[in-house]
Amino acid sequence: MNLIDAIKTVRLFPKEEALIPLETRWGKNLDDQHVLEEYPRPQMIRNNYINLNGYWDYAITPDKSIPPQYQGKILVPFSPEASLSKVNKQLQPNEYLWYQRTLPICKHRHKCCLLHFGAVDQTASIYINQKKVFHHVGGYLPFTIDITRFLNENSNILTVRVQDVSETSYQSIGKQRLKRGGMYYTAQSGIWQTVWLEWVSETYIQDVKITPDYDHNQIEVKVFLNQPTQELIHFQINDENIVSISSDQNIITQYLKIDHKISWTPDSPYLYNLHVSIVNDHVKCYFAMRLYTIEKDKENIPRICLNHQPIFMNGVLDQGYWPDGLYTAPSDEALIYDIQTMKDLGFNTIRKHIKIEPSRWYYHCDRLGMIVWQDMVNGGEKYHTWFITWMPSLISWTKKHISDKHNYLLGRKNAIGKEEWIQECERTIQHLSHFPCISTWVIFNEGWGQFETVKLTKYIHKLDPSRFIDSASGWFDQKCGDFRSEHHYFDEPKIIPDSRAFILSEYGGYVYQVPHHISIKKSYGYKTFLNQEELTLGYQKLFKETVEPLIQKGLCGAIYTQVSDIEEEVNGLLTYDREVCKLIKQK
Repeated sequence: MNLIDAIKTVRLFPKEEALIPLETRWGKNLDDQHVLEEYPRPQMIRNNYINLNGYWDYAITPDKSIPPQYQGKILVPFSPEASLSKVNKQLQPNEYLWYQRTLPICKHRHKCCLLHFGAVDQTASIYINQKKVFHHVGGYLPFTIDITRFLNENSNILTVRVQDVSETSYQSIGKQRLKRGGMYYTAQSGIWQTVWLEWVSETYIQDVKITPDYDHNQIEVKVFLNQPTQELIHFQINDENIVSISSDQNIITQYLKIDHKISWTPDSPYLYNLHVSIVNDHVKCYFAMRLYTIEKDKENIPRICLNHQPIFMNGVLDQGYWPDGLYTAPSDEALIYDIQTMKDLGFNTIRKHIKIEPSRWYYHCDRLGMIVWQDMVNGGEKYHTWFITWMPSLISWTKKHISDKHNYLLGRKNAIGKEEWIQECERTIQHLSHFPCISTWVIFNEGWGQFETVKLTKYIHKLDPSRFIDSASGWFDQKCGDFRSEHHYFDEPKIIPDSRAFILSEYGGYVYQVPHHISIKKSYGYKTFLNQEELTLGYQKLFKETVEPLIQKGLCGAIYTQVSDIEEEVNGLLTYDREVCKLIKQK
């Protein structure tokens, strides 16, 4: 399919057709009494954990009042739009989705009870015993509530009210659309990551941030407590000597030496354990010794380096959609399958595209050795497709880039929306900076909701100077960040001299419809093949004739589109149900 055909069939005249139901093997075998039971926060593990996944009562209502009765059962943490939820209903912007269940706890003296939500899309109000205790905005980030003072001595009821306006407002939405089609997919709502409880002491560890100082063989550890303490704080790396310090602050910084350093790489993803404890609280964390830099080679060409060694980031785009769970993978094994299969195909990098995954996904990348480029989730008002998609594609050969000051055309008129998005960037970095696998923050993609790129690039670099920044993936480059980042689907990429490293942040998008493994007969992609052999040869030719010659000239990374098919978009290396790998693996 060429550019003109893609515009006509998908972006100009989208026609929604019913999807053919698909199931993954993990969805078929799901035990609804044991749903996603693995500890949800592997970067900071305690030895107590109460999983609240499972069946909750649900209702969809037209108003904000707690419903007098509920309409059925929903399997948490699957969205009502996902078949695994057992609901199969689309929440509309003028509706409210309600959840309710009994909590398996009562008030405990000298203990605090923390209620954790992995993610709730899009706006959530939390009630304990019908008293509103918390309100959260944003569908992609975790939040925690100390519910101790709201608990009764006997039974306790948890109620959640959700509203999701999807693309009708400026909030972050990713690829979700109420009217799906082409490169936009079924909107989902509500609780879509694990809900869980844990008991902690009155003084407890809120967070542990570990920053490797690779060149000086040490780590910086920041421990965040809920309140100051006079108690000793203990640190232990693996099973080696314990370091103990005291402090009367609630944020404690300690540097720990790493003897006989073992570097983390995709081929050897070594992880250290770090135990942090105070008198009544103990958490197990992990970290890696690694360093991402851009250094010039003998030809004075900027190269991406890992631990001061040049590395070509051979990557694949991953949008994290599942036919039976939508945003929610049906099992931990399903998450692992995608990552490991991409490694087996020869990729060492995944670009997580406009979605934030559960922490366990990043943990598996850490332990399996997969580098991650993490997109910020896009937001903003309605995008003007002719301006952000057609025009940049048609004039890409000129290598000219357009200013990001066109707020109306880029969907960024609303000042509140801008501020909310900046706050979400901060929280995204705070949340995900724990994970060694993440090398790059991708701020904007193809101009979607883009604004003040230079200013935001400087700000994010200040928040996290240890990682790269891809300021504007695709087009609307404002000559800032660490990369000159381009998308090429219809024309040949060329190296243009730049002080930044050159990356091909999207390319490929080859289509092969595998019979009996497609959601819809209509397909969207950039070039069509008729069988597995043709697709494999086409991919190999593309890499050998387009990508490889550019590496010597300065190409530092390339992201192929994409891991799996998603609804109409049939350009995956895997089918949507993950039953067929379309590439023939080389022996």
